[in-house]
Amino acid sequence: MRTTSNAFRLTYLAILTAIVIVLQLLGSFIKFGPFEVSLVLLPIVLGVVTGGPWAGAWLGLVFGVCVLVSPSTQLFMSIHIFGTILTVLLKGVLCGLAAGWTYWLLRNKNKYFAIFSAAVVCPIVNTGIFLLGTRLFFWDTIAVWAAADGTNAWGYLILTMIGANFLFELLFNVILCPVLLRLMNATKLERFLK
Repeated sequence: MRTTSNAFRLTYLAILTAIVIVLQLLGSFIKFGPFEVSLVLLPIVLGVVTGGPWAGAWLGLVFGVCVLVSPSTQLFMSIHIFGTILTVLLKGVLCGLAAGWTYWLLRNKNKYFAIFSAAVVCPIVNTGIFLLGTRLFFWDTIAVWAAADGTNAWGYLILTMIGANFLFELLFNVILCPVLLRLMNATKLERFLK
């Protein structure tokens, strides 16, 4: 039984990995402002329900690699290669890891509160690391873009670059993650993944 459960869990993680890749590729067609919306945070959060924090970190890493090869990232690569790679990979891995630890610390109290909390933490960490990386590696460029737009750098960063994206990602996660967990419970899928 244990071998079957491990094989099923690994297969489920592989399916979620494929979903992350497909959603990131499709997400490049959905934009709010100049940047793409990250639809992949949903399978990252679902991955932590069954695979734990390290599954979230893995799915976040896959997300980060997909972001690195997307056309919108090339502008940042031309400004600071190391800063782009570090920021993108770190934000992916840490958002998955943070969502995973949040869920696993709260799951014994209430699974729906745990997944709701993980669904909130994931985009906050993702966006927070992006903000930190932008401040460390791209601030002079952001200031130039902001001046051309007639605002200050923080206003441009928050309102133009991440505002709508963050709200969409947060709402998408918060609404759909508990619904999908309920579906997993209803189909008894979760018992195979423990």
